[in-house]
Amino acid sequence: MVGSLVKVVACVALGVILLIWLFQERMIFFPRPLEHRPAQRSDVEEVTLPGADGVRLRGWLVKGKGAPAPLVIYFGGNAEEVSWLVEVAWKFGGWSLLLVNYRGYGESEGKPGERELLADAIAIHDYARRRPDVDPGRIVAMGRSLGSGVAVYLAAEQSLRGVILASPYDSLGAVAKRHYPFLPISLLLRHRFDSLARAVQIDTPLLCLVAAEDRIIPASHSRALFEAWRGPKTWREVPRADHDSVAGEPEYWSAIADFLGSVR
Repeated sequence: MVGSLVKVVACVALGVILLIWLFQERMIFFPRPLEHRPAQRSDVEEVTLPGADGVRLRGWLVKGKGAPAPLVIYFGGNAEEVSWLVEVAWKFGGWSLLLVNYRGYGESEGKPGERELLADAIAIHDYARRRPDVDPGRIVAMGRSLGSGVAVYLAAEQSLRGVILASPYDSLGAVAKRHYPFLPISLLLRHRFDSLARAVQIDTPLLCLVAAEDRIIPASHSRALFEAWRGPKTWREVPRADHDSVAGEPEYWSAIADFLGSVR
């Protein structure tokens, strides 16, 4: 009887591990369609650019003050379709804002994955640098949640004016181990987004924005990344906010504006 029970438990455990291995993309990436196209404005341009392998990525450039203007390239969360930021672009202190949806999100083609998103970040940065209305010496990468790993990768590969990380993590593996301590995460995870390994080589100024009550990416994971960052860095914790509500707090936006003003 005991032997049979052990076999059942073992089969269930192996089944759970197999399911996670096969369907982990569905647990990490949550593509969202474009539900409301931003209203047409003279300062908003719809953009289509080729990803690393020619897949068409689509989004918007909200043009800031002056030309060429400083630019923020935004990388969103795992369930974030980025068009909503068009309406709040004024909060970026006059900087232009480039919003490109990940593969499979919005109207972008393809399927998301770590290798693809990281390669696309380089392609997006190269596209931005070639535009005559962008100052190539004043580009800041901003990543929120999942996108923080994309922004860190870009900062490790390219010279940037600054990096803004909202609800960042040390690595996706470390966060997964916190939530699923009973699973062999190191063996299962194919999309690792190991920002901690890259932070030690980055001299770019950093703003680290964390929600005080974040339970999805607890502040300890953000702090580990922050401490490893080699360049000048600023830590801002938003009180009373959690992972999903932090962008609704005035302190979030004032910290961003202050940082952009300091690196302008």
